Amino acid sequence: MLKSAPLVLLLALTLSGCGWFSASAPLTKPAELVDFKPSATLVKSWDANVGAGDPYAFSPDTDGEAVYAAGREGKLVKLDLASGRELWRIDAGQPLSAGVGVGDGMVLAGTSKGFLLAFNSADGTPAWKTKLSAEILTPPVVANGVVAVRSNDGKVFLLDSASGKQRWSYSRILPTLTLREQGHLLFGHNALFVGHAGGKLTALALNNGAPLWESNVAVPRGATELERIADVVGPLASDDRLVCAAAFQGRVGCFDQISGNAAWVRDFSALRGVAMDARYVYAADESGHVAAFDRLRGNNPWKQDKLRDRKLSSPVAVAENFVALGDYQGQIHLINSEDGAFAARVVSDGSPINSVMLPLASGLVVQTANGGIFAYRLQ
Repeated sequence: MLKSAPLVLLLALTLSGCGWFSASAPLTKPAELVDFKPSATLVKSWDANVGAGDPYAFSPDTDGEAVYAAGREGKLVKLDLASGRELWRIDAGQPLSAGVGVGDGMVLAGTSKGFLLAFNSADGTPAWKTKLSAEILTPPVVANGVVAVRSNDGKVFLLDSASGKQRWSYSRILPTLTLREQGHLLFGHNALFVGHAGGKLTALALNNGAPLWESNVAVPRGATELERIADVVGPLASDDRLVCAAAFQGRVGCFDQISGNAAWVRDFSALRGVAMDARYVYAADESGHVAAFDRLRGNNPWKQDKLRDRKLSSPVAVAENFVALGDYQGQIHLINSEDGAFAARVVSDGSPINSVMLPLASGLVVQTANGGIFAYRLQ
């Protein structure tokens, strides 16, 4: 999972207890799944397939009426949200490495050669493509006439969503070693929030890309470059006032959107991002322990430790009472947000869930490493 690393470094990361970096199953034995009395049920509504994603992590997205998904070999598909009926399927004409982003009537996906491809969401016809500076590994985000996307060389771009024309770019020097799991982008009211390798969280002005503030989610520490990896990873989360993030070998915390001042931070080492609901911020640490933090104060009311080393996905808040995570066996774990107890469990196709699951009003959509798209409703 490192951006660039010799085999000895990859082994060092694995032996350090960070089993996430192995290519298949964890080297440390994962926790066995425990029995529990279900308090909810996830019922499969429909399923489809868009093609395998490995070694990339593709996440589904929605415009409220359809689900869109992409696979490594270049296929993109539009599925009716209610029924799963295939509305169109296209071939992008080249392999893909990131996606999808949906908005402004567009569906976007990125490639390992740095192309950002845009298609009309109505019928899948090509709209435009733009060459960026490096490989694209995180899904672009689209809203209010602009597209934000990052490349794997420390640059962030804001583009016009109708034409793909660049409005501005922002760049920073990367540390010697970084995780391949990058921080995702998140739009605020007047800013784009970006988590960086090296532990920084920044707010960039939407009109010109100028930094409005920069805060530390993590501070690199240690004598070696390996020990000093401290990257903001995975999705960010926000409400009307706060933006929240987590970092590897760093902290989890929430920051004021206007000033960047920390509302709270807690020591934490994450390999994926955070989720938020009306009460809590959720994150899983590098050992697979799932934790809830009070959204405003950072108090930790519960921790679920029975998913140790199961290579968990980023959490997502589902409905009003649950948080869901996927694992390396394609299991979806639904956890009660009140006390951290297991509420339901369902298996998809048995392949890892590396992507960010898509929460719905009464369920969720999951994309697996084998390209399976599964929609579940909550009962």
